[in-house]
Amino acid sequence: MEQKTLSSMMEEKRVFHPPAELSKKAYIKSLKQYREIYQRSIKDPEAFWAECAQQLDWYKKWDKVLVEDFTEARHEWFVGGKLNVAHNCLDRHLQGWRRNKAALIWEGDIGDSKTLTYQQLYHQVCRFANVLKKHGVKKGDRVSIYLPMILELP
Repeated sequence: MEQKTLSSMMEEKRVFHPPAELSKKAYIKSLKQYREIYQRSIKDPEAFWAECAQQLDWYKKWDKVLVEDFTEARHEWFVGGKLNVAHNCLDRHLQGWRRNKAALIWEGDIGDSKTLTYQQLYHQVCRFANVLKKHGVKKGDRVSIYLPMILELP
């Protein structure tokens, strides 16, 4: 019997290296370094993610990095830890030199682009938070918003 296999046409094997000047300034400077980091993450995920989590501000440090239960298909990360995502993404960057650095860069299809600094983004977030408050949204409520990938709210 002839064995038939499917091959993926979605797989790309070519590697496009960035310019040397860009690599010098990058956090991960080479494909080799990326592969080393990846292997560390696979070999010891708890140590790897604990190290990564040190870059965030925690209100309470976690008791355990990972609790895995493959029987129940349940995984818990940073059990017992408490942090504020908004603080880590935005608020902490308002103190010091980052306040006037780019937080978001939007590029359109026709070559136009817009940039928001952390300070400008904070101003927009506060404006929208006040809109939500006016509509009765309060702490603990869950809100889902569907918007296009643009910087401005309609």
